[in-house]
Amino acid sequence: MTKLPMAVEARTDELTPEQRDVLLARRPSGEGELRQAVAELLREVARDGDRALVRMARDFDGVELEALEVPRARWDQALDSLDPQLRADLERAARNIEVFHRAQIPGEVRVEVEPGLVLGRRTTPLPAVGVYAPGGRAAYPSSVLMGVVPARAAGVPQIVVCSPPGPDGLPPEAVMAACALGGATRLFALGGAGAVAALARGTESVPRVEAIVGPGNQWVTEAKRQVAGELRIDSPAGPSEVLVVAGPGADPARVAAELVAQAEHDPEAAVAAVSWSTPLLAAVRTELARQVADSPRREIVETALERRGGLLEAPDRAAALAFAEDYAAEHLALYTDDPRADLDTQTTAGTVFVGEDATVAFGDYLTGANHVLPTSGRSRSFSGLSVLEFLRFHTWQELTPAAARSLAGPTGRLADLEGLPGHARAARMRGNEAGLRPGAPLDPQAPGETSP
Repeated sequence: MTKLPMAVEARTDELTPEQRDVLLARRPSGEGELRQAVAELLREVARDGDRALVRMARDFDGVELEALEVPRARWDQALDSLDPQLRADLERAARNIEVFHRAQIPGEVRVEVEPGLVLGRRTTPLPAVGVYAPGGRAAYPSSVLMGVVPARAAGVPQIVVCSPPGPDGLPPEAVMAACALGGATRLFALGGAGAVAALARGTESVPRVEAIVGPGNQWVTEAKRQVAGELRIDSPAGPSEVLVVAGPGADPARVAAELVAQAEHDPEAAVAAVSWSTPLLAAVRTELARQVADSPRREIVETALERRGGLLEAPDRAAALAFAEDYAAEHLALYTDDPRADLDTQTTAGTVFVGEDATVAFGDYLTGANHVLPTSGRSRSFSGLSVLEFLRFHTWQELTPAAARSLAGPTGRLADLEGLPGHARAARMRGNEAGLRPGAPLDPQAPGETSP
């Protein structure tokens, strides 16, 4: 059998506690130290503002920033200089993202819950949001579009992008072009926890926003977690993940390709395949070894496989699908003979790819569904980025005089029960056509009160 580094190769019903931890916990190491370090960076930005951000760019990005904000003319130049075919591809992606996310905007709710008692809920966009676009190993214009385009579709008036600077003090050309194409309003050459702190608290140059979205490294994720009590964040998004549920008839080359595609993102990526077919898993293993050997990012892929890779055999189809529910993957690919039916069994994935034609790569770039998704099993609680992250909701309540009279008695009695006489008085004033005047006694059975 071909030699290949793999963290876990086992049957799903025979996993040791240690193997289950590798596969299912997927938590970064050194969380305690990271938490303290990020807290200190947040304090520095709160205390020193722009000076702290310039210092962090020097220390972490190796660049002396002359200005934090990138002038709009510079992003427009990047867009104008973009290869025409790449521009058309990004425009297609942006169009699909906008179509799908605009369809998610809820309409106004109006319900008459009792005769004369009408309740409603209205939707309004947040006034300002921050979009983080990761940098470092590569440029990610797709992540810019995944944050900016839904915010624009929601009607957010101020969309602020932060992305780490390169050696020239600017984000990558493709990131700047995506900001212009997607409809951002401001762009800052800022990365890491410092960027999150600046967006959350505001500095002399960076405006404070009401929500921060977008993927990032563990420093960005931890910083978002720490400011979550001050403003809205999307789901905590860590290194990429994929789980492929493969039936006996699946193409082993396609299964292996899905694992390699996500593993090449990051040495901390988590990639696994589960099947109830021993021959299929053997073929996947052989194919995976071949594709890894040919990958230009071989070292990253091998490290990811060695740390959090899995080839797992389930006793049967039901067990494989049950394992997928436990795994709660960021990306779940269903390569089975009836993937649409199997989709109905899955509730915990960030997003599900139904059938072998639906590669995760399509979702990363062009389908229009968002690729900012919960990782580390957090899809049990969190959802992927959607237009709802950029909206707020308020309700309204309207009553006719008759409806008010019908609520006055029950409300007064409940307020008495809770020891809130002011509440009782306000309610009982609506139960008396003449009305209780200021200074009138708080009579628990005011004249004119109607029993329920």
